[in-house]
Amino acid sequence: MTATRHAPLTLLPAPGLHGSLRVPGDKSLSHRYALLGAMARGCTTVRGLSPGADVRSTLECLRALGVRIDTVGPDAVRLDGRGPDAFRAPAATLDAGNSGTTMRLLSGVLAGCPFRTVLAGDASLSRRPMRRVIDPLVAMGARIEAVDGHAPLAIDGGALHGIRWVSPVASAQIKSAVLLAGLRASGTTSVEEPLASRDHTERAFPAFGLVLERGDRVCSVAGGQQAVAPAEPLDVPGDPSSAAVWAAAAAALPGSEVHIQGVGLNPLRTGFLDALARMGARVTLDVQEERAGELVGAITVSHGAHEALTLGAADIPALIDELPVLAARAALGGRLEVSGAGELRVKESDRIHALVAGFRTLGVEAEERPDGFVVDGTRRPTGGRVDACLDHRLVMAFALVALGATGPTTIDGADVVAVSYPGFDRDLARLTGC
Repeated sequence: MTATRHAPLTLLPAPGLHGSLRVPGDKSLSHRYALLGAMARGCTTVRGLSPGADVRSTLECLRALGVRIDTVGPDAVRLDGRGPDAFRAPAATLDAGNSGTTMRLLSGVLAGCPFRTVLAGDASLSRRPMRRVIDPLVAMGARIEAVDGHAPLAIDGGALHGIRWVSPVASAQIKSAVLLAGLRASGTTSVEEPLASRDHTERAFPAFGLVLERGDRVCSVAGGQQAVAPAEPLDVPGDPSSAAVWAAAAAALPGSEVHIQGVGLNPLRTGFLDALARMGARVTLDVQEERAGELVGAITVSHGAHEALTLGAADIPALIDELPVLAARAALGGRLEVSGAGELRVKESDRIHALVAGFRTLGVEAEERPDGFVVDGTRRPTGGRVDACLDHRLVMAFALVALGATGPTTIDGADVVAVSYPGFDRDLARLTGC
């Protein structure tokens, strides 16, 4: 087998960012709308779907399960849902690529299907922990084989029964997998978390005619419910995690101002905006409408001051994906201290180690800690050559640092950013005028 070659990206320092843009569709919502559309009866049209490789993995897995999916416009698909009983055993192993969301949420769907499925992924995904989703699904009655708690996963689905699962970590992927399985289980299925995680699944259920109960860090769903396709198309708002890189860059570079339109403003996804404001940025939030339970609007961020910020465990669930770009913002002025973020070690890379190592390569003062890091932006970065470690979030963080460096920066493996943001380099060039 020939190893995949990944292209580098070389960036020069930039005086600032200016302009208005729309970011790609929200990745988290795109996965969920596709999965629920496949499980529903009737045709579901989803517009503004994330164009990234992760969502393509979910769509290809659904096609392999017998779901008809037609492209009906730019970033728009129509899913011909006939209910999960119509899913067929795939002829080959399902490939989740680099997408943990695909593997974990689809495991919940497949746990109730009466056939054997093998789910695999790339080398990075195969290192990520799956025991946390295997255990509740096995407790519900599925049989799942794994390699020391890692992919590939061989799932023998069938009759499930409801459980009350107390998750050891706040994870929207675990919660969603269990709730999706609960739709096919007897009785009621509940998930309790130590802290509230993203609630996109809970907000999406009513759009498909599904009922669930929500309490303080607990949500429950009754089994035997049949999802029904929405009468109107679902429009996916812009991805807040993609918006975060431009917001952080505008906050870091003097004289900058960026306006991001049509972005999702789910309260459990906008913690990064509060963090940027506390670090000295001027932030304006304009909620303009609600779509399928999700708030949508515009964000305007401009440079203000450089302030120090400390984030702890209670802050992390609302901004864990944005921590790399918040760290990059601190690298260009101010100071950021993070703890309670050990989950970063089991993302596409060990993000704590890879982030700190990369920052040091670029001349940033950074310290690695067991469950977090410290970044000090007193000294301007020098630039240099850095490895993105096949992690799309690190590409964006290193690119932000590059904008404020004293010399050029080359990011090896930068094309992996297409996992979530295929047009990242084009938008970067437009906003910087480079």
